[in-house]
Formats: sequence, structure tokens, C-alpha cells
Amino acid sequence: MTAHRRFREVRKLGPVQVATFFDGRGRDRHVAACTAPRCDFSGEYNNRSAAELAARTHRCSA
Repeated sequence: MTAHRRFREVRKLGPVQVATFFDGRGRDRHVAACTAPRCDFSGEYNNRSAAELAARTHRCSA
């Protein structure tokens, strides 16, 4: 089953997008995902600052 998420507070830091969403239990979660072609970087975090730190320190391998 696919999770349908509504992202809010989307911010782009270089090639990485950081956004906030509600998980299935109603909690705020934060995601950082690289938008560069052939780059598979993405991650979910408990707080926004961790997601933004991951976005700032990400170096694309593609």
C-alpha cells in the first residue's frame, strides 16, 4: 500500500528538498530528499533541524 503524504513547509537547499508531513499516527515528521538525477539520498527525521543539517551536508554522488 502506498502512503499518500501532503508535504508542507517545503524548502530547497541546493539539490535537496526538506519538507514536513504528518505520519500515520498524526505526528510531525520531516524528510530530506535529493532531487538530482540518479541520486538516491532521502531520509526521515524527528525534527526539522536534523533534516536541514542532512540537506546542508549532503554531497551528491551522481
